[in-house]
Amino acid sequence: MRIAVAGATGYIGSRLVPQLLDAGHEVVCLARTPDKLNDRTWRNAVELRQCDVLDADQVDSALEGIDVAYYLVHSMATKGDFAAADRTAAANFADGAEKNRLRRIIYLGGLGSGDELSSHLDSRQEVGAVLSAGPIPVTELRAAIVIGSGSVSFEMLRYLTEVLPVMTTPRWVETKCQPIAIRDVLTHLVTSLDDRPGSHVYEIGGPDVVSYREMMQLYAEVSHLRRRIIIPVPVLSPRLSSLWIGLVTPLPVGVARPLVDSLRNEVTVRADRVRRLPGEPMSLREAIGRALDHDDRLETPSRWSDASSSPARPFAGDPEWAGGTLLVDRRTVETSASRENLFWAFSRIGGSVGYYTYNWAWRLRGVLDTLVSGVGLRRGRRHPEEVRLHDTVDFWRVSALMPGEFLQLSAEMRLPGEAWLEWRVVEHDDGRRLEQAAYFRPRGLAGRLYWYAMLPFHNVIFERMVRRIAQTAEGRAPVGIAA
Repeated sequence: MRIAVAGATGYIGSRLVPQLLDAGHEVVCLARTPDKLNDRTWRNAVELRQCDVLDADQVDSALEGIDVAYYLVHSMATKGDFAAADRTAAANFADGAEKNRLRRIIYLGGLGSGDELSSHLDSRQEVGAVLSAGPIPVTELRAAIVIGSGSVSFEMLRYLTEVLPVMTTPRWVETKCQPIAIRDVLTHLVTSLDDRPGSHVYEIGGPDVVSYREMMQLYAEVSHLRRRIIIPVPVLSPRLSSLWIGLVTPLPVGVARPLVDSLRNEVTVRADRVRRLPGEPMSLREAIGRALDHDDRLETPSRWSDASSSPARPFAGDPEWAGGTLLVDRRTVETSASRENLFWAFSRIGGSVGYYTYNWAWRLRGVLDTLVSGVGLRRGRRHPEEVRLHDTVDFWRVSALMPGEFLQLSAEMRLPGEAWLEWRVVEHDDGRRLEQAAYFRPRGLAGRLYWYAMLPFHNVIFERMVRRIAQTAEGRAPVGIAA
């Protein structure tokens, strides 16, 4: 079928598109800013159409020639009345679908029942009703918390649990919910293309019904953090809670506020509306583990190419705060050395050569690591100058390598988090530049305290290191690449 995905730049949409392509469908991506999709690996396999769902004429044009459309748009982060914006957008989309005689609209909404739904959940269900008011059949899937790196609910869970070993929380920590893995959400969306005639509302969820407190404790267990101390405080209002979340996490307050407000509603599937998968749904424990493992399955070395002091983005299309905190120390130096000599200089680091500066401090770090049962500096190097992928270098391991250009080491010392150290040779119009970067993904509060305690030492050691590497390369006669 010829399928349109409205919201293709978003968290769900950017993951759904390749699933539809794999199933053999022709995909048209609708986005207010289509250029945001230019860096996707599947860009050349889809058609892009500009579509602001608040513009009725654009919607009509964007849905021309479409068989089925996914509606994955919401205005939660919009300033002002997001519910009114969502109503207008849904009405425009329903009208456009009717004019273009679509076969079906598939919509992902929010789970919840009762007369006192939060404004966020009420708006999500109102959108489903507006879409269904027209003659085009609508399949509405209602989900609670989606567990996947990049989902706003999961990232809030991640940051709250990692940053705060002791939390004072509103009463919503005891509210029951039925989270679902992003993999299962995508399966539900794709299989909805074969839904039976007519409009339907289905509730989807994973196999576990838990409180938010239990979710935070399970996250701590899966990510190897100590159990958190959680103290409910009844007087914390949703507004105060959202401001507090904005303080300790990078989530925008405008996103956190309606989300926190919705956590007071119990969101579990009802037996008469449940939609089941062909296979077994993923457990909450497995879903959290898979979400945390996503960073490790990214393509290297490009996974850190756009890294900054803001959180990493594990998948194109994720919000900028997705993926957990990534702390960065980046140093650069212009140099006259050849590409080959620069690679030779930084690829011989460690072992008998040492670290180009303050070797006594590195030896002390090795001793301290050994005292806490770490590997220390005892492993040395396989070869004094040559490196291969997966080689050990003291308490590092070669995790990415491009001979003559790039080297990345991942730390295997005892740390309250994960660390990498890398060098890259960059050619530009005026010559050549050596780039050095240290990355640290902290684990819990201890990880963050460790990084900031080490900053004064980083400022001295790393700046001198990159300059000494460049100087060593400049003083060497031109030779071939050592790799």
